[in-house]
Formats: sequence, C-alpha cells, structure tokens
Amino acid sequence: MNDESQKEKLRQHFARRVTTQARVVLDTWQKIHGDRELAGAHRDEFAAATDKLVRYAQRFEMAGHAQAGQKILDLVRGWSSGQTLQDDLARQLQDAMETLSRCTCRRTDQDSTESPNQYRRTPVYIALANNEMASRLIRQLEFFGFRASAFTSSRDLTEACALHKPETILMDVDFGGEKNAGLACIEQLQERHDTPIPIIFVSDEDGTIETRLRASRCGGEEFFYPAVDPGQLIEKIETYTHGNTVEPYKVLVLDDSRAQAKYMETVLKKAGMIAHIITDPMAIITALEEFSPEIIILDMYMPGCTGMEIARVIRQQDRFHSVPIIYLSAEDDVSKQLHAMSLGGDDFLTKPIDPKHLISTIHNRGRRARSLLALMIRDSLTGLYNHTHTLNLLEQEIVRARQKDHPLCFAMIDIDYFKKVNDTFGHPIGDRVLRSLSMFLKQRLRKTDHIGRYGGEEFAIILPNTRASDARNVLNEIRERFSELLQPAGDREFNVTFSCGIAAWQGESSQALCERADQALYSSKNAGRNCVTTAQEQN
Repeated sequence: MNDESQKEKLRQHFARRVTTQARVVLDTWQKIHGDRELAGAHRDEFAAATDKLVRYAQRFEMAGHAQAGQKILDLVRGWSSGQTLQDDLARQLQDAMETLSRCTCRRTDQDSTESPNQYRRTPVYIALANNEMASRLIRQLEFFGFRASAFTSSRDLTEACALHKPETILMDVDFGGEKNAGLACIEQLQERHDTPIPIIFVSDEDGTIETRLRASRCGGEEFFYPAVDPGQLIEKIETYTHGNTVEPYKVLVLDDSRAQAKYMETVLKKAGMIAHIITDPMAIITALEEFSPEIIILDMYMPGCTGMEIARVIRQQDRFHSVPIIYLSAEDDVSKQLHAMSLGGDDFLTKPIDPKHLISTIHNRGRRARSLLALMIRDSLTGLYNHTHTLNLLEQEIVRARQKDHPLCFAMIDIDYFKKVNDTFGHPIGDRVLRSLSMFLKQRLRKTDHIGRYGGEEFAIILPNTRASDARNVLNEIRERFSELLQPAGDREFNVTFSCGIAAWQGESSQALCERADQALYSSKNAGRNCVTTAQEQN
C-alpha cells in the first residue's frame, strides 16, 4: 500500500469517528426534542457529546462539523443545567441540528433535494456471516425508523461499540468464519460496558446446550437455530430496542411534612421519574384526576386522617383500583404494617427512607403494574390498544378537545386483501404483517397519538390537536411508505397496502365520529383501495 492510499484510509477512518460522534449528538437531541418535560435531564449529556464532536472535528480538520457543533455549544450555554428548555432556544437549536444533520448525510444522500432525516434511535449493529442477509435486514430496518450498520470483522464492530454503544447487536455465533468466534467477540465487548448490550444470536449449525449457555452468559437475549427470516428478526430487534425507551413513572406523593415531601420530590426526579407532591390529604381527589398517577406514596399518619383511610377512598374508584400504593411511616410494628397493607396498600417503607430502597421498590411495583395494565388494555398480538380501550381514549380526547377548543381527528385503517395474504402465505405470515403495520405506525406517529387494533385487520388512530388536512398528509405518507415495504415469507417477498378513512370531530359523540370514519374507509375501498379518504370528501 503506497503512502497516498494509506493517508486516504486514515482520513476515512477519522471521518467515520467524527460522523459517528455527530450521530450521537443527533440521537441525544431526539431524546430532548421528543420529551421536553425531561429535557433538562439530558442537557449535560447533550453538551458533553457536542463538545466531544467539536474536539474530534477540529482535530481531524472537518470544518463543517466543527462549525455546526460550535454553534450548538454556543446555544447550549444559554440553557442552565437541569432547567426547562425554552421554546425560543429550542427553535434555534433545532435549526443548528438541521445544519449538523446535513453535514452528517451519507455520500449517497448528498444530491437529494429532500431534507435529511435525523436519526431517531441509537444504532442496531449487525454481524452476520451472510452479507446478503445483512443488507436485506438493513433495508427493512430503515423502513421502521432504525439506524442499522453491518460489520464484516470483529475489530470494526469493537471499534464502533467503543464510539457509540448500540441498542442491540444481531450476532452470528460463527461470525468471522471461525467456530464460536462471534461468542468470543461478544464476551470481550460486554466486559467494556457497565450495563450489558442485549444480543440476539443466530446460528445455522450449532444449537447445542453448551453453545446456548455460553450465549446466554454473555448477554444473549435470544438464540435462533436454525437462523430465521428477516421478519422474525426485526420483531425481536424491535422488542429489545423499544424496551430501552421506558416512559418515566408518574408518582404521586402525599405527606403532610413539607420538608419530607420536598426531599421525596428531589429523590424521585433525580431517578428520572415525574413527581407530583401534595401535603393536604383533602386535595387527594383533585390530584388523582389531574395527575393520573401510576404509583401512589402515602404517609401513614396525618392530621385529620390516616394513610389507610385515604387508601380506601382511592380504591373505591375503579380507575385506581390496581394502582400500587406504598405507605411511608416511622411505624415499626409489623402487625400494624400488615394491617395497613390489608386495607389497600401494596408495600410499606419505614422512615428514615433509604433512597435506593425507595427507587427499587417503585421500579418493581411499577413494572408489575404496567404489565398487568397492558394485559387489560392492549392487544396481545400487536401490543396496540385493544378495541375497548381505544374507544375509552377517544371519549377522553373528545372531552379534552371540547374543553380546549382543539381540533381532533379519528382514522380507521384496513389492510387490503388481507384474506388473500392468509390464504396464500398462511396465518403466521398474516400475523407478522399485522405486527409490521403496528410497528410502522408506532414509529411514524407522535407520542400523543393513540393507536389501537380495532379488530381483525382493522386499526384505529386518534390524532389529538390535528386538522383533517394534516391527518390526511401524515397517513397518506405512511400509506405510501408501507406499500414499499417488502414482507418476507420464507424465500419469497411481497407487498401489502392499506386503505384509510379519516373523520374530523365536529362536536358529535364518539360513536358518530367512528361511523363517519368508517364510511370514509368504505369510500376508500370503493375507490380501488390503497388510498386515504377524509369524511368531508364524501359530501
């Protein structure tokens, strides 16, 4: 290798380090931009990542990245650590991030007239012996909003993980061509991280218990033998990456001691939770209605009433019947603690409170409560809201739209010729199509939108604070993109389309709104399918 080619190889290596760090900055901004309530918790992480980008870009003489990063740093100095991000500064940062995003385009995107997409997720790394399968997976993953990279050597994978920890790794057991080389690579990788990376292992040749045990011990969450098709792998990748983005718990604390209440608030917020503190027991009903907590912490003894009495009042409301209640008290009599829990409580913590014990208890109770709630309100196949809960959410959004005088849209989606898919490829593939559409919708709609499986191959979407024209544009774009997605079925691939009907709320009941959306969907079917119709267009 001559000197010029060696220099070019080094230049490309340094360029990769800078663009990888730029994507870390873009990903961190997505966390901030996606949830402004928790933006302050990511401010320091964002500033540190940007500072690192500027230093890398200056060192490796990449002026565009250095200038864009410095602009972001200058703006971040006007945002105090832990403080809420103000709207004006958020807009300025968004403009700066778009400049950085253009610098970070892949070479193949440079000629595109469209504004580049910012990366919404940390990466998924793919290390497979089959390069064709890896390329196919990356194409599919990009449709679902993932950022995926494939590697051909353990060295490159290790270097990438050192720069940016991935959400998950899809690893061939024999990656690199040698027996169990993929396992050895992952064992070394995991030693370098405080928290393990979720690994999905695949193998075409070895499904023995010895290999599976070794895979499990180094962070293997799944082991596929023989290797499976891209559809199943993407579902598993989505499971582990989606699981990393846990919504913060909403915790209501009732304690008549203002000092104790403020201490609790500090501990909870430091742990990334959303805390609502009240010191007056008589304000509990209002707090429940306005805050809708997932976990409730009650002081045992307060002026005028006890925590046990408050717990009984809370349990009389169906909405809060299964919400975990944790008592706080200096009471150390075990029999009294047990009696308190028999009257509506789930746990008992004694004062003074150990913050680690408190946070651990909340996480344990919160996970269990969310799991039980999901069983009641979510469809088991797709993970979307079930029919009943979707209608309940629609009722709530109608009340909110009426109170705030905001627009509201309701959309119904039906997969075209779904029976033909089941008849041709079988029901397991049909189920996978349903899951792929649910993933697609979750990736492309807002957190404030509600997505439900209405029944069979029908889906329902509630779009708060959205005009009919905007709803149509969004769902039409989703429809176009989904129709391009190749659905895998063994060694075959096929496309699926859907039809959609949208109705804007006009002050009527939820039932009447659903009927108008259903009629609009029927019009889409009559118009030849694979289109979006709004209710107004039927007149």
